[in-house]
Amino acid sequence: MRLISWNVNGLRACMQKGFKEFLLASEADIFCVQETKMQPEQADFAFENYHAFWNSAQKKGYSGVLTLSKNAPLSVRYGLGLEEHDNEGRVITCEYENFYLVNVYTPNSQRGLLRLPYRLQWESAFRDFLQNLARHKGVVVCGDLNVAHNEIDLTNPQSNRYNAGFSDPERDAFRQLLQLGFLDTYRHFYPNQTEVYTWWSYMSQARARNIGWRIDYFLVSQNLQNQLADAQIHAHVLGSDHCPVSLEISVPNESQKTL
Repeated sequence: MRLISWNVNGLRACMQKGFKEFLLASEADIFCVQETKMQPEQADFAFENYHAFWNSAQKKGYSGVLTLSKNAPLSVRYGLGLEEHDNEGRVITCEYENFYLVNVYTPNSQRGLLRLPYRLQWESAFRDFLQNLARHKGVVVCGDLNVAHNEIDLTNPQSNRYNAGFSDPERDAFRQLLQLGFLDTYRHFYPNQTEVYTWWSYMSQARARNIGWRIDYFLVSQNLQNQLADAQIHAHVLGSDHCPVSLEISVPNESQKTL
């Protein structure tokens, strides 16, 4: 099974920059999108051969996630089931026969870490949510987690130590997910790979100079580890300030059921 995740930083804009062409060429079984920044009724496009599941923020032009699936999920759940966390369109969970797929756009702590207290409340609720899912079957988590875990995951770790996305509390929250048994699939295959990132600032030609951060992930619960085939970062794909990431996973029977 081929899974892809991409923070498109505005789906309507990205559609004009090659999104649909990449979607079709990818032949993804499931394609997860973050930062759609739109309501589904605003779409003047369709995704042939995919079931589309939207979770949009109440605030227009903000946040939002979309999951495109060739297979019809057994069930779909929107949000965490907590009112204080479910008005920004940040989570979609699709249940399949052998696993849950959680598409997530984690809140940004913002400049000066102004939103860090809320971010840490979110992290705690999200961990509990994933733990509950993992009691029933395997869990795949993908999306923009808005954190670079280790110094190897960004170009300038020292100067960013107290900035959003690389503060100690955010990194510790990510570490707690790993301690629960979740696996960072890219580091599973490429533990020492350097200078590979998924987000670059639009300022100062950061992408051309490859001054970036790895903040987009595929995580899997430990019981899926033996089914992992590969994980990749598609830094050559343009259209957003993020690039897509992908996961190849062997899941019995799932790939045989198509739309």
